[in-house]
Amino acid sequence: MKRSAVRPSPLFLGLLAAVVAGAALTLVESDVAIKSGTILFVLAGWAVTLCLHEFGHAAVAYKGGDFSVRDKGYLTLDIRRYTDPVLSIVLPLVLLVMGGIPLPGGAVWINHHALRNKRIESLVSLAGPISNLVIGVLLAFVVAFTSPPAALANAISYLALLQVFAFLLNILPVPGLDGWGAIEPFLPYEAQRFGAKVRPWAPLVLFALLIAFSEVSGTFFRLSLDLFRLIGGDPYSAFVGSETFMFWRSI
Repeated sequence: MKRSAVRPSPLFLGLLAAVVAGAALTLVESDVAIKSGTILFVLAGWAVTLCLHEFGHAAVAYKGGDFSVRDKGYLTLDIRRYTDPVLSIVLPLVLLVMGGIPLPGGAVWINHHALRNKRIESLVSLAGPISNLVIGVLLAFVVAFTSPPAALANAISYLALLQVFAFLLNILPVPGLDGWGAIEPFLPYEAQRFGAKVRPWAPLVLFALLIAFSEVSGTFFRLSLDLFRLIGGDPYSAFVGSETFMFWRSI
């Protein structure tokens, strides 16, 4: 991929600056500053990782033959290119703030006819959730090997745990999610047609189950914690980070 095709947008750089500002606030010895910094760090960090998730899809598609992603601005890491303002930004962030559930919020439109083969199609879908897992691993390593101050470590750990949760959620073979996209090219035509019919509402049913039934969401969180431990994450630090992020739940 030509370097000139990748042009990080000022908005993406602004989100990175917000992440740094949030991290700096957590270092201030003030309860208000720590809570505000944690919220800013996690929200801005989640927006950054959403951009990287969608960029992953687009970058693999570009390498696989779909050069239209460059013209659509998907290689700029500009969150506006990947999202609908309400469905992709406001709603996922509200649900993240209220319930700690990191719903996938972005979308890139890929010209599958331009991709070279089915394997590339599958890799395009896998690139997004794999980016979440890689980010989760890197964040967990930052905490494990640099030993940042406690408040910052908690915020980083919680964001890392959210990445693991997002990976497990996205990798499910549910129409409309990346897990389905990874296997869809190899499925029989009838299964593909069924997936196309239910794609608009199947993820909504899954998210409704996660929100409405604590047993379902609890299972996902337990699996996320198991994988989080496996990659070297600190579950207790992530728990403290989540409690700080959603501090109003203990008021």
